Amino acid sequence: MKKIFLITILLSFIGPGTLLAQDYGTGIGIRGGTAQGITVKHFISSTNALEGIVSSRWQGWIITGLYEIHADPFKISELKVFYGAGAHIGWWYNPDAPWADTGGNYTIVGIDAILGLEYSFDEIPISLSIDWKPAFNIIGYTGGWFDGGGISIRYIF
Repeated sequence: MKKIFLITILLSFIGPGTLLAQDYGTGIGIRGGTAQGITVKHFISSTNALEGIVSSRWQGWIITGLYEIHADPFKISELKVFYGAGAHIGWWYNPDAPWADTGGNYTIVGIDAILGLEYSFDEIPISLSIDWKPAFNIIGYTGGWFDGGGISIRYIF
């Protein structure tokens, strides 16, 4: 809650800009969902982006890198559909979860997919996105995690 308050205060000092959807270079913000954390997205072309997510879940940390493709099927310049894939590495320390062994620590490595919508405001340098990010652990506690949805808000440069 304190982070959201600080971001709101920061953004109140920034005047409205003339930004178009996905015409920004980099966005940084927060991600909420089953795993909460920080997200950074950087466009390497007008339709391709790299996203990094550092999130916390199951009393541990997960670092995710994604390659995303953005498309404009709705012909609304501010709204884009994106999809992509990537990988993650993480650590869970004695997770308080029904699937975990008591006292178990896990190092995990796996692959991820992502599918979502992103809206960038013309008036303010903010983007909002909602996505579904299933993951599959290959090393460590193996198996699929299909509950990886999230909502992100980013300040865009």
